[in-house]
Amino acid sequence: MGRPSKPLILVARVGRRPPGLPEDGSGYEYEFADDPELIRQILPRAEILFAWNFTHSTWFRDMFHEAKCLRWVHTAGVGVEPLLSSEVVSSEVMITNSGGVYERPMAEYAVMLMLQMAKDSVRTWQDQQVHKWNKRSTTSLDRRVVLIVGAGPIGRAIARLSRAFGMIPLGVARSQREGDDDFDFIYASRELLDVLGRADYVVLVAPLTIATAGVFGREALDRMKPSARLLNLGRGGLVDEAALFEALAKERIAGAALDVFQEEPLPPAHPFWQLPNAIISPHMSGDVEDTAERFVGSFLENLHLWIAGKPLHYVVDKTLGFRPGGVMTVANADAKRGNQRA
Repeated sequence: MGRPSKPLILVARVGRRPPGLPEDGSGYEYEFADDPELIRQILPRAEILFAWNFTHSTWFRDMFHEAKCLRWVHTAGVGVEPLLSSEVVSSEVMITNSGGVYERPMAEYAVMLMLQMAKDSVRTWQDQQVHKWNKRSTTSLDRRVVLIVGAGPIGRAIARLSRAFGMIPLGVARSQREGDDDFDFIYASRELLDVLGRADYVVLVAPLTIATAGVFGREALDRMKPSARLLNLGRGGLVDEAALFEALAKERIAGAALDVFQEEPLPPAHPFWQLPNAIISPHMSGDVEDTAERFVGSFLENLHLWIAGKPLHYVVDKTLGFRPGGVMTVANADAKRGNQRA
């Protein structure tokens, strides 16, 4: 079957054109779908999928066997675990994410949370509501150690911004690295338990994979200093939530700031809401007023490269479940598909 004269880009799950997506698709046709049945109708004809708003959905995995013409998926986000199944991983469909969109906003959010906890600003606001004058001393971020679990682009942005406040950024990644521009030192993931006792703040921004699921459990929490705080801005599945609740309720650690959870939205009856030493936010650490436009810009940048047959940016290694770096060219993707497109 030959290539369609006007290849189709399916934008899903969204019912209308996202802001910044041009009417003229440089020779491509756009279709928009939010309803699963409409997606199922369009997907078999789509060459490119711009995956929007799919964080907690399995629709792509469930329908992938129907994506007969699909060559490339670009995600409006960074995490790709909802896209991945054994069938997807073994296929020749390329996946790219919207790298570069979340780095600065999430770095600002992480530092804001650490400042909130250091300066006890939640209690100050609570005292204000009851007109209570509660003068007291707080702590500083200067010379505090922040251990960032996940030394990718977002982790690096957090390290750079925390350094501006005088903090000492340490990283945890798949392999140990010295002489890094952003971190004082990067430890291998197998050393996590050994280094946790050094940290005043632990920030989780690792991708959720088989290797990282539940990595922050009871043993990791027990290795933290009683004065330390945990921030989870990565994925809820990185943390054993029952163990974290117990550690916070018994004040084995000083506090936590949680932006992601295993179940989202967090149910109103969830016990996390009642913890006085926890800051809860609704998965918003990377979202700013023009995030949607940034997603579109990331996609269009890659679309121009795709049309020109050049290497794409932010290519995900499907076997790892995240983007370690590197690019894949359209020519390489075509060669791998072989006779499937003949």
